[in-house]
Amino acid sequence: MIVTLNLGDFPAQALGKFNIEAQHPDDFVLALLESFPDLVADAATTHRTSLKNPEKTPDEYLAELDEQGLIKTVVALREFATL
Repeated sequence: MIVTLNLGDFPAQALGKFNIEAQHPDDFVLALLESFPDLVADAATTHRTSLKNPEKTPDEYLAELDEQGLIKTVVALREFATL
């Protein structure tokens, strides 16, 4: 699997020859969150709290993820976790 924002650069017909697929980061993280919710929520919390310059509140952290295109992931994290 290739996780990329540039899905257009990795056409399925070209990757299929190698049994590889391209996936958007939002879909990748969401699938991980659905399979391993506690681990992903803990990893997100650990990442957020490791940020020091500047520190991020949970809402600021989720807003940044949203700006980076992890829209579905942010919705799921808001419903599931306390960051």
